[in-house]
Amino acid sequence: MSTMPSTKTDQDAVAELGLRKAIASTERPSRPGPVSVTLTFGWRGMLKVKHVPEQLLDVTITPVMFVLMFTYLFGGAIAGSTGEYLQYILPGILVMSVLFTTVYSGVALNTDLTKGVVDRFRSLPIWPPAPLVGSVLGDSVRYLLAGTVIIVLGLVLGYRPGAGVVGVLAALALVVVFAFGLSWVFTTLGLLLRSPNAVMNAGFMGIFPLTFLSNVFVEPETLPSGLEAFVNVNPISILADASRGLMDGTAQIGDIAIVLATAAVLTAIFAPLTSRLYRTRA
Repeated sequence: MSTMPSTKTDQDAVAELGLRKAIASTERPSRPGPVSVTLTFGWRGMLKVKHVPEQLLDVTITPVMFVLMFTYLFGGAIAGSTGEYLQYILPGILVMSVLFTTVYSGVALNTDLTKGVVDRFRSLPIWPPAPLVGSVLGDSVRYLLAGTVIIVLGLVLGYRPGAGVVGVLAALALVVVFAFGLSWVFTTLGLLLRSPNAVMNAGFMGIFPLTFLSNVFVEPETLPSGLEAFVNVNPISILADASRGLMDGTAQIGDIAIVLATAAVLTAIFAPLTSRLYRTRA
């Protein structure tokens, strides 16, 4: 009986010594670089879509409904024929569907924040902005998916882009670049508000009026003069014009430059702000 504690102590000491030797003889893993970590978090964002595909319903089914309803209910009255109106409205719905998806960037970040996932990320020995940049890059895949759904639907219904495949891909790329810049606005919102539902409600309260007070559905010339002036300077209208131009082969360099400049300004303002809030919010 008297030798039992001593034997147990000796065994623990031997085990501890073996563990120390194993740790000391093992090469320490190299710290992951910013690009590697960012791509890892981007992949995490895409896995969310894989495991929770219903999160895309609002940004795919709703635009499809808008295309069908506006084309076949109002197309004849607005443009004289459903076919002609489809040529006008489809690029606008492409813009709308992708921009609506950006709201979910803020919702996803707020969800991670409220569940404590952000605290775990901040404790990791990684490039601090990697979770944010990776998340937004991963969301860009969702933007491509939402845009692809609308384009495929339009082709099925009879939409024929004058610039062919190249024009369609260029328009989709331009919309995704603008959405990347806009998504930083909603990630900032996601860090300021207290719940995912609050982020979603506030986000759509902002994006809905801007979308409908644009030239997505009707020509600005048909609107009252005051409203027409606002629509003409609305960045979403300019994005819709640039997308139509690229898909029809009549793009204006000025419109494309304004879209790219707006996306750059949004990123330059809200990306650092999001990063600061991400580091400081408890």
